[in-house]
Amino acid sequence: MTLFDLSGKTAVVTGGTRGIGLMMARGLLDAGARVYISSRKPAACAAAAAELAQYGTVAAIPADLSTEDECLRLAREVGEREQALNILVNNAGATWAAPLEEFPAAAWDKVVDLNLKAPFFLTRAFLPLLEAGGTHDDPARVINVGSIDGLHVPSLPTYSYSASKAGLHHLTRVLARDLGPRQITVNAVAPGPFESKMMAATLQEFGDEITRSTPLRRIGRPDDMAGVAVYLSSRAGAYVNGAVIPVDGGLATTL
Repeated sequence: MTLFDLSGKTAVVTGGTRGIGLMMARGLLDAGARVYISSRKPAACAAAAAELAQYGTVAAIPADLSTEDECLRLAREVGEREQALNILVNNAGATWAAPLEEFPAAAWDKVVDLNLKAPFFLTRAFLPLLEAGGTHDDPARVINVGSIDGLHVPSLPTYSYSASKAGLHHLTRVLARDLGPRQITVNAVAPGPFESKMMAATLQEFGDEITRSTPLRRIGRPDDMAGVAVYLSSRAGAYVNGAVIPVDGGLATTL
């Protein structure tokens, strides 16, 4: 068994049909894991599963994770197929931008429900499977996908998004303390700019400026996100718990 080998492990990646979730799912498959992806739209699930099948064993279960009932259903359906879960990636998310004077209450509910409440409800729903998948030397892993906008003040008026991601970072630490004794680690990654549907408009308008302001002078690539997912999921990351890891080329951490 190599340091980054995930053979024999089972993972669930929410929001796994596009963007960062798709990047992570592919990385986990490449490392040998069996992966379940989930997102709200059945057609997107089917298309992503077909795309990912060339890299390993993948299945798709559509779910609208903005509600606790759907979080419970996803865990139940995975539990009908698996006796244990080794890796849970809480990636499904939403954003919203509007001027302060116009920012609607609905934007807070939509964004916080999916970005902050869903990771909590999903982790709780999957606890029996995660406990079955973790050992003292090789814990089960929960990976929450935050954002550098939860580490610094963003330039865009994404009030509920940045607040929800900062909250998710701290929830990660709280859960890491509570679940560590149960042989489950909880960590977060805080991505910077990556090619994704959520970032498409921002990159189109500000892409050159963002690239110039990043010490590495580029935006993130799929392998950058796949790599951190494999690291945190593998033996290499078995002693990492309660960490929030920026994956941003130094954009937020060197401002």
